[in-house]
Formats: sequence, C-alpha cells, structure tokens
Amino acid sequence: MYVIVEINGQQFKAEAGKKLFVHHIQNAESGAVVEFEKVLLADNDGTVTVGAPIIESAKVVCEVVSPLVKGDKVLIFHKKRRKGYRKLNGHRQQFTELMIKEVVA
Repeated sequence: MYVIVEINGQQFKAEAGKKLFVHHIQNAESGAVVEFEKVLLADNDGTVTVGAPIIESAKVVCEVVSPLVKGDKVLIFHKKRRKGYRKLNGHRQQFTELMIKEVVA
C-alpha cells in the first residue's frame, strides 16, 4: 500500500517503513511524531482512490529521525567574458529526515 501525500507544498510517495527527505520543518524535534493529512491518492493492492482534492480520514504518521540534514552543495558560477568578472556562490539546502511509521487510508 502506498499513498501520495503533500508535505510543505511538495508531493511524495509514502510507504510504511520508508525514509523521506522533505524541506526543513521549522519546529520539528528528533523523535517527535508528525502527522500529514493532505493525502491526494491512495493505492491499496490495486484499488486506487483519488481525492477531490484530498481523501478524508486518510493520514500519514511519521517520526522525525533528524530535524536538520544538509543536502549536497550546489555551486553557482557567474562570468562575463572579457570583462574580468567572475563570481562563485554555493548553496546547501536544509532538509528534515522522516521515517514513515504508518499509512492510514
């Protein structure tokens, strides 16, 4: 069984026992239990239920494994040829690691 759930404006495929890396959740603490109720689609052994826009009484229960995980560094390089202008900038996105405990649909 899996569901498509919306977390912080992004859609994720969620199955029990899997890990998710979502955009940083502000007030999450390690070991805390978080519930997400914006379930858009549910597949229960071939029986697909599509919400309009969400499925009522469906939710995903997750445990926060790590509240702050930094992603890979992305380098942004700007250059204007023949002008001597070069600029290098880097960015590391912040994520929250979740372990999916239960899918209720």
